Amino acid sequence: MNKQHVRAWALFDFANSVYPAVMTTAVFPVFYVTFVVGEEGGVGELWWGRAVSVSALVVAVCSPLLGAIADRGGVRKRFMLFYTAVCLVGVAMMSTLGEGMVVQGFVLFLLANVGFESALVFYNAYLPDIAPPEKQGWVSGLGFGVGYLGSALGLLMVLPLAADRIELVWPLVSIFFLVFALPAFLVLPKDQPTEMTVAQAARWGVTNFREIVREVWEFTELRNFLLAFFFYIDGVLTVIVMAGVVATETFGFDQQGTIVLFLIVQLSALVGAFALATPTDRYGPKRVLNGVLALWVFVGVAAYFIQSQTLFYGMAILAGLGLGSVQAASRTFLSLLVPGGQGSGQAARIFGFYALCGKASSVIGPMLFGYVTVWAGGNQRPAFLALTGLFLVGLVLLQRVADPRLASD
Repeated sequence: MNKQHVRAWALFDFANSVYPAVMTTAVFPVFYVTFVVGEEGGVGELWWGRAVSVSALVVAVCSPLLGAIADRGGVRKRFMLFYTAVCLVGVAMMSTLGEGMVVQGFVLFLLANVGFESALVFYNAYLPDIAPPEKQGWVSGLGFGVGYLGSALGLLMVLPLAADRIELVWPLVSIFFLVFALPAFLVLPKDQPTEMTVAQAARWGVTNFREIVREVWEFTELRNFLLAFFFYIDGVLTVIVMAGVVATETFGFDQQGTIVLFLIVQLSALVGAFALATPTDRYGPKRVLNGVLALWVFVGVAAYFIQSQTLFYGMAILAGLGLGSVQAASRTFLSLLVPGGQGSGQAARIFGFYALCGKASSVIGPMLFGYVTVWAGGNQRPAFLALTGLFLVGLVLLQRVADPRLASD
């Protein structure tokens, strides 16, 4: 295990985590719903749900094909660089948004989010190449741990600007992301030439896509894991993108209060990611996921009943502890299921299907949350229970998957 590669890989997680903290959770959703859209009765939430869902659908449709092309054409790092640049441009251009620019905000978020999520496909695909199986839980947890540190620092950076200079937030996020992402592009292993050019790999991917899907589908454990992941990650990602709106609309937080709340959540997620990194390797990712998903079910039900901001703080901290660990353990689980393991040249393709399941499910969750809220006349609490159902289904389906770490022992 090359420690320099691991450090550079983890630093990219530190860099990119400012994006979900600011752009999909604590700042931009509230700005878009309450200022750019500015209508009551759940209209802003519905537009935000559409933006998240459409961007997720684009990523879901494209990721398996792009992953297969990256593997065959040897262009994983170049694809990662291109989509990172797309994200940075989309975020920087948000400084042009004003009141009533609903469609423009929708398009810019679509551009930024597709870039961010697509870059993650190729970033995650490095995990089985830079860490042996017995260390992948620790390395994945390290990435998410320093990532949540990046989220916390990013929130501290924008906190003084969120109230009256919010137009400066978006270029600052882009600069933060760019500066700390550079080591990954300089240090991580270079793309290796293959027997195909990028154009040839693209033609091969398009003409053989059905065969690519069939090959992945034939791996029973991989198929069963992706099905369970489809449901529980839908709940997790919907909580992430709707949490800022919930904090302001249901629990009465202002913009700065929401940022402080999510700063606390980032720190608890950091603790959760580091605390369960070694247990993921020692006891297997399945046991860790079982415990964390049970915690999410409890949090979802409790959030329906609580009324005070103080209790909401407590629930947010519990959710944060599960947030880092559920993502790190899931990434480790899939990495261990990559056919052929380390150096097999199939990781980008497999993580493309990982993104397919995660983002295809993300089309459902935010739209479900928005429509349930509108159906309830703007009351978001029934939507909490709808998301809890997704965690329960994922937990049940996960029991069908054998833990590869335990099987190897």
